Amino acid sequence: HDNSDVLVEQGLLGTAFDVVAVGDIVPADNLAYLLKYDSTQGRFNGEVSSKKSAADKADDDVIIVNGKDVLVVSAKTPAELPWASLGVQIVIECTGLFTEAEKAKGHITAGAKKVIISAPAKNEDITVVMGVNDQKYDANAHNIISNASCTTNCLAPVVHVLLKEGFGLTEGLMTTVHSYTATQKTVDGPSRKDWKGGRTAAQNIIPSTTGAAKAVGLVIPEVKGKLSGMAFRVPTPTVSVVDLTFKTEKDTSLDEIKAAIKKASETYLKDILGYTEDEVVSSDFIHCPLSSIFDAGSSIELNKNFFKLVSWYDNEWGYSNRVVELTKKIASAL
Repeated sequence: HDNSDVLVEQGLLGTAFDVVAVGDIVPADNLAYLLKYDSTQGRFNGEVSSKKSAADKADDDVIIVNGKDVLVVSAKTPAELPWASLGVQIVIECTGLFTEAEKAKGHITAGAKKVIISAPAKNEDITVVMGVNDQKYDANAHNIISNASCTTNCLAPVVHVLLKEGFGLTEGLMTTVHSYTATQKTVDGPSRKDWKGGRTAAQNIIPSTTGAAKAVGLVIPEVKGKLSGMAFRVPTPTVSVVDLTFKTEKDTSLDEIKAAIKKASETYLKDILGYTEDEVVSSDFIHCPLSSIFDAGSSIELNKNFFKLVSWYDNEWGYSNRVVELTKKIASAL
């Protein structure tokens, strides 16, 4: 629901693109309700309601957002969705079920030109992190595009600065202290592939795997094989924080690194990377549209080559903003 909320807040609904349909098996009135009220992001900044597209429909199947109709459609596979008849050119694949390119290609079979996967993907044409490698997007060659994960979107801009400004990175380990998400449980339950992940989300710190650090190598090839990481899922509903512990190639200081990140946040990574020296905690970043906000005061230096950098992100809202910006970029080159 955040993606549609971002479209409205950025004033893009019906201007930069028309949202003509949403693929979901949930009735439109329930979707409209979930867009209108949000426990973490607050109330929707606009008008939202729902209706039936025809009198004989059992449930509402149209969401009305600021006076614009958005049809709710469903099918067993992406290939059976009515994209051609609706004139859909770009599909944002957010179900989490079709992250493999082979499955996501069903949307193209159905009539779309481009598919943006809002997650790490498999065999995609390109993985993009806005502000870091989006200039590599080639409209002629790339049809299945991954926007990476929220954590990769937080980490990659920081790593980008380290390399661009000549500090270098020989090796690093990342930990993300991550809010719980919809894949987790409200009470203990079975979880076949990840037993720990089946434990109560609001009651535990749950160690988990993440491919976010390795995925930085997809967008910054120079660090391929030099980064790995893990996650702790903690009892907060949104906002997460990356802790990157790494070695530099050249001798430097935390002050030099901070100055470089501050400069980047005001120039080539403006609106992507933020910088703060305030005494901040996680809830201070709810609804923050940036991918990554560097926390100068929490970052530490052990010696001239070994550092820990801390950077915050609203894993819901920041990421949704990047999905919208990537969509804008792809739409402009159609």
